Formats: sequence, structure tokens, C-alpha cells
Amino acid sequence: MSTVTKYLVYGPHDTLRRMTPKLLDAIEPKYTYKYESKTNKDEVYVSVYEQFEKQINATITLTCIVECTANHNRVELKKAGGRMGFRGSSLAEEKNIEADIVDFIMDFSKRFGLSLQEEVPEKENEEEENDIS
Repeated sequence: MSTVTKYLVYGPHDTLRRMTPKLLDAIEPKYTYKYESKTNKDEVYVSVYEQFEKQINATITLTCIVECTANHNRVELKKAGGRMGFRGSSLAEEKNIEADIVDFIMDFSKRFGLSLQEEVPEKENEEEENDIS
């Protein structure tokens, strides 16, 4: 089981630069990597979160990639692991790590007046256009 969710966050340069370090402080990852471009001062943060879900007896891994450019942050969340099937597919009573990160991004965006936009994959757009015509 793996899912990918992508967000674009727009706003002032200084506020965008503060978002990722605040996220890493608030929700501490298991592993972190930071890349800084010397030419245009872009930054890329890659952090890996792990969470054990007792109900389904499985570990869920979330990779969070944040690309910080001059005019926007691009956040990509890739969730992997867990179990699919009869036993564990519908158990979601506890809040998972992905929901915590998305909540932090939405709260930070709202608090500091940033614009948040979810990227929709191209395949879904094409299917919607075909259904309408």
C-alpha cells in the first residue's frame, strides 16, 4: 500500500523558509536530510517518519519531501507500509502521522496567511474531462 499526496504552499519568501524547520521541530522525524543549492538558494528537505499501528500490527512509513523555492514550497508525502485486506483496511481510529503533518501544514498556512493548494494527478483530471463530455 502506498499513496502520494502533493501540496503547493504560496506566500512571502521568509515565511515559506520558516515552515519546514518548524515542521521538523514540531513533529520530529526518524531521519532527515537537507540539501541547499548554492546557485539559487533553493532548499530540499527529505524526512522519514515511522509509526507503529497496534491495531493492524504493522509499521507505516511516511516520506516527506519539501522543496523550498523563492516563491513556493512543494510538499510531497509518500505513505508506504501497513496492511491491506480484510483485517486492517478499515481500522483508522487513531490519528496517523500523515494526518498530523497535513494538519500542521494547514494550520501554519492559515496562521501566517499562506495559500495552500493540493496538486491533483493528471490521470484524475483526464477521467473527469471524459466523464463530462
